[in-house]
Amino acid sequence: MFFSVTRSQVYRELPALSQAGLVRLGKQGPRSSQQYIITAAGKKAFKAWLISEPGPDHLRSPLILRVVNAGVLTPKQRTTLFENARAKYAQDLDEAKAAAKGAPDPVAKAVAEFGQAHARAALKLLDAVSPD
Repeated sequence: MFFSVTRSQVYRELPALSQAGLVRLGKQGPRSSQQYIITAAGKKAFKAWLISEPGPDHLRSPLILRVVNAGVLTPKQRTTLFENARAKYAQDLDEAKAAAKGAPDPVAKAVAEFGQAHARAALKLLDAVSPD
């Protein structure tokens, strides 16, 4: 939810991680897919990354990118864009509420509440820029 990555992005990085000794080849999967297993060095590197200084957050929002450039769309296209986005973030909000309600621990609950805040912020943005 907070960091999306495509399968192709993952598979592009795995050979480099393997060369660095952070993962190793595992079993061959279905349809010639290749499993990888994290090594002890990979676990150590991951833990080091977790405790390192995170640096600034970088906002990469497909919604904001579309809103900023929506001026090139026709009014009907903009309306459709905003309606579809509103429906998506309303669904995200509902899912985050349900996740918070059923959270098994305080960390999962806090992450779900962050998801709620994110969805609410997106809906507020859409309300501010929608011509309705």
